[in-house]
Amino acid sequence: MLELDGSMRSAWHLIGWVVAIVLVAVAAVVSVIASVVAAHQVSIRVSQSHLAPFYQAPVPIPTALGTVIRTQPLGISVPDATSLRMLYTTQRPDGTAAVSGAMVFISHAPAPTGGRPVVAWAHGTLGMGDACAPSRSTKPIGDMSTWLPQMMHLGWDVVATDYAGLGTTGPNLYLVGQAEARDVVNSVRAVRKLPEADAGSSYVVFGHSQGGHSALWTGALSKQLAPELHLLGVAAAAPAAQLTDIMGAQWQTVVGWVIGPEVVLSWPHLYPDLRSQQVVSATGQSHTTDIANQCITQAALVGQARTLFGQRYFSANPLSRGGWAAAAAAQTPAPLPPTMPVLIGQSTADSVVLPWPNAVLERQWCSAGSTVAVAWVAQVSHQDTALVMGPEFVPWIADRFAHRPAPRTCTTPPPVSIPAGA
Repeated sequence: MLELDGSMRSAWHLIGWVVAIVLVAVAAVVSVIASVVAAHQVSIRVSQSHLAPFYQAPVPIPTALGTVIRTQPLGISVPDATSLRMLYTTQRPDGTAAVSGAMVFISHAPAPTGGRPVVAWAHGTLGMGDACAPSRSTKPIGDMSTWLPQMMHLGWDVVATDYAGLGTTGPNLYLVGQAEARDVVNSVRAVRKLPEADAGSSYVVFGHSQGGHSALWTGALSKQLAPELHLLGVAAAAPAAQLTDIMGAQWQTVVGWVIGPEVVLSWPHLYPDLRSQQVVSATGQSHTTDIANQCITQAALVGQARTLFGQRYFSANPLSRGGWAAAAAAQTPAPLPPTMPVLIGQSTADSVVLPWPNAVLERQWCSAGSTVAVAWVAQVSHQDTALVMGPEFVPWIADRFAHRPAPRTCTTPPPVSIPAGA
């Protein structure tokens, strides 16, 4: 038998101690994060209890889409604007009536003849817990803060849906375009029924991340869902659009822990043959509901800790399982017609919605004849894309309301490389 000499035994002894110290340190970090998250959840439950009655759906839910069930002051100050919290009726893809919360911002500037232009804002991934809904949040305007004042100055109405099932009775159909688009168009219908809004029938949809997915799907379905409204353009900051490309690149990363649980809880409502056991690890399955119901910052902390421990949410690439791959393809928006202008903003530094999938989108949509323009920035995180680029979107939206020609960037190469085969 091979025997270790004294120096080798000492070296292995030292290595053992180092490994033990590292494991203890990692465990301590995870424990601290878990404690912080647990304390935060208690605080959230207390702060949300007084809001719960506002979000209760009436029985029965009114059948007229966009019915305003109730409003109240939002409780924040936006210069030159009235800010409201709103509960309104919408519809799930199967035709079932539902309710959604929303925020409404009404400019104090005089309304033009024909009513105010409307911007329908679609927010990004925030988590499925009640407190994650923007209209129920302690910081409701989030990444609207840099551009909302401009829109109020221009005399527009802004309506920001929470999406049905987020802050209201579920399910929340996350990254289901047919649900998101309904929630957006019905929020516009609802704001038009507020006399103080004096809203016209023309609108532009603007979204970030998941909301970019919502915006692009609204562009595809708006005429079918709300023929009496006039959608003049689609703006999307870092849209989660090319779902197959994004999932294929991110399933093994922290993003899998943060986004995966919401997809896993959502998509089987539309695709009943999908099973979490097909793609989710045992550890992931035991934590799916908990993580999905945490708001995004806390979910990211948990995901980072579990990734540090070498744990993965997904046991396999979802694209390797036929049903999940088909669902991802079905929820990837198709190119919009040339008559529907599109503006996409994307950072080359985005580590969540990676830049190259949206370069693929631009290539595909340009080939299909879409009127698409992509604005690229550097050194901006995914979370900050709408904050940083939003003010640049405002003139483009103003041009849509003024019926000016829309730009197209199809002859300008993207500043990122597209992987071979993508």
